[in-house]
Amino acid sequence: MSERNEKKEKSRNDVDEEFDEELDEELELEVEENISISSFIFEWANAFMVALVVVVLLLTFVWRQVTVSGTSMTDTLNDGDRLIISSFMYKPQYGDIVVVSHGQNYSEPIIKRVIATEGQSLSINYDTEEVSVDGVILDEPYIKGKTIKLRNPLEIPDKIPEGYVFVMGDNRDGSLDSRSTEIGLIPVENIIGKAELRIYPFNKFGSVYN
Repeated sequence: MSERNEKKEKSRNDVDEEFDEELDEELELEVEENISISSFIFEWANAFMVALVVVVLLLTFVWRQVTVSGTSMTDTLNDGDRLIISSFMYKPQYGDIVVVSHGQNYSEPIIKRVIATEGQSLSINYDTEEVSVDGVILDEPYIKGKTIKLRNPLEIPDKIPEGYVFVMGDNRDGSLDSRSTEIGLIPVENIIGKAELRIYPFNKFGSVYN
């Protein structure tokens, strides 16, 4: 083979080697890119699943969404309002708006306001419409209507028993609540949760205690 042909062959081999090297580099880059995309998708999917599990647990054991039915809490809450309620480590306090699974002779869930808790003394003067807890007349700017005596009135004990609360609706003359034996005193274990946030209607979004 002539020297000239040898140079051409060498040059061609050099070009082929360079092409092979470039091809190898491109393949390596493509493989690395595919691995990177796969890793990203896996990490994103894993994070999404963790977040989903956390949300499900929170909605199951900490927060729930409920829809108000009826007018017993107007004007504080209205029929159709949607609320977020919490139950984690909850202990009833005066003024809390709570969702209750049922009353004494009433199987439907109800939403009312806690007026007195265990160990407190409660009295209602239906003539003056004054409600007193531990001898102090309550200031109740949230109520609507008159605090009337309901049918089948409950005989209020000297002190609210341990593990119970006394509840009333803010719409006092339009609420069936602890004033009647149909609802009666509410066992704390029957409280589903405390209302925290109104999420609908959107123009009233925010705390239910404003």
